[in-house]
Amino acid sequence: MPVNISPLSPKQLLPIAGLSLGTAEAGIKRPGRKDVLVIKLAENTQVAGVFTQNRFCAAPVTVARAHLANALPIRALVINTGNANAGTGQSGIEHAQTTCTSLAKLMGCQTEQILPFSTGVIMEPLPVEKITAHLPQALANLAPDNWFAAAQAIMTTDIVPKGVSRQIRINGATITITGIAKGSGMIHPNMATMLGYIATDAAIAQPLLNDLVRYAADQSFNRITVDGDTSTNDALILMATGQAGNMPITTSTDPGFTTLQTTITEVAIQLAQMIVRDGEGATKFITIQVEGGKTEEECSKVAYAIAHSPLIKTACFASDPNLGRILAAIGYAGIDDLDVSQLQLYLGEVLVAEHGGRAASYREADGQRIMQAPEITMHIKLNRGNTSTTVWTCDLSYDYVKINADYRS
Repeated sequence: MPVNISPLSPKQLLPIAGLSLGTAEAGIKRPGRKDVLVIKLAENTQVAGVFTQNRFCAAPVTVARAHLANALPIRALVINTGNANAGTGQSGIEHAQTTCTSLAKLMGCQTEQILPFSTGVIMEPLPVEKITAHLPQALANLAPDNWFAAAQAIMTTDIVPKGVSRQIRINGATITITGIAKGSGMIHPNMATMLGYIATDAAIAQPLLNDLVRYAADQSFNRITVDGDTSTNDALILMATGQAGNMPITTSTDPGFTTLQTTITEVAIQLAQMIVRDGEGATKFITIQVEGGKTEEECSKVAYAIAHSPLIKTACFASDPNLGRILAAIGYAGIDDLDVSQLQLYLGEVLVAEHGGRAASYREADGQRIMQAPEITMHIKLNRGNTSTTVWTCDLSYDYVKINADYRS
């Protein structure tokens, strides 16, 4: 089961003025589940996004990038699960375009005003006829308070739906922010999340929204990993309907920008952590803090060397304080001039290694106590500079192998 995720209820996810959501059951992979989602946007909604850096990116990523770069305002997003439409060549591009065209005709807008997204099995043709046939059903149940159903509709191997809402005050106006995400395996973003959609009713200029989505992604979804695999379909979309009634935020020095940026980033961080907590077969949520580096890059190298190590991840699953595995990962992280005699390693609050070896005060029972908890913090002090970073990951269990061995069936 997911690690320390409180059950999500529909009432927790607040509606966003100017945005409505509708789902449908198209039977893309299996019958009886929501697998198509339409997010309809009011006119003049600002939209920004970041996408996977995987060179084998999916067809909908290619199309969404092109449509987002167009001068036309985005009017809707269409998302399907059960099929990634990745590794499908030119026909995949055509299928993504067909989906957009079909929805555009139903909505009375242009094809380029629709952004498509897909998630699921790679290298299988998109059953585009099933999707287009059920778009009227999705439009028929559009509602502002359908965020919970939307969170369910984008799930693949996720066990629980993931969503967060926040409200803040800016210049006398109440600003609402709601986000949903899906992701469980193939998690090592090089941009954002697997699929994530965050919306606000704040009025904010497009250039600032572009900056904000990149900042939020870097502080959240670019700090998580489950298995070190970067998906072909990753996308994070940020939407601002501008209907909260606040004075439009046009510069980063305007009152309220910092508050809005901080809150959207907090929503993104919580969604990103939910993905790790729901990692396929996860039983432990692991925070890796690296500080005292010369650069953020070398801190990240150390953090990800630990987070990606199957030996460390399986040790966490077994609640085994195998310190040698952690030290080995730090050593091969790629810092050529690292002085290991200067660094310190902590498990939780316990100092376990210093001066190049086991700390004199360390007792195995303390390490076992830390590792048996569902949440583990590993804190590495490099003591060679002033930069730091944090990465979130999970353990590697028997169920991860079972889930991914049976994923396509």
